[in-house]
Amino acid sequence: MINKTATAHWTGSLKEGKGQISTESGALSTQPYGFNTRFEDKPGTNPEELIGAAHAGCFSMAFSMILGDYDAVADAIDTKATVSLEKQDAGFAITKIHLDMTATIPGISESDFQEAAKTAKENCPVSKVLAGADITMDAKLVG
Repeated sequence: MINKTATAHWTGSLKEGKGQISTESGALSTQPYGFNTRFEDKPGTNPEELIGAAHAGCFSMAFSMILGDYDAVADAIDTKATVSLEKQDAGFAITKIHLDMTATIPGISESDFQEAAKTAKENCPVSKVLAGADITMDAKLVG
């Protein structure tokens, strides 16, 4: 089993408070976050952005692995994850995530490409943990 850690420190109320997020690897170190970075586009990060980064990265790695089943290797895989946070009766919820992926893969057919992308979307570990959200995807093969 692999365990990775991240920490969050928060002080103050929701709107006036401030937080810092750090990761075990140091990729994030006391990165600021708060109401203003989540809802008002101020500098810093927010949970939805971090979930999107994790999903895009995980999907891209899973897709590259699955391409091996088709004897294919990507020259490039570029994935963008759009995470939607919506107000609902009981508060806020992440309701959907859309993956936009473009890849350059020599020698793969469009049908094999789409099947590999679908398999990666359904089976990457982050997709599985986010299964309560509506996860959609547009996959485009170039070159």
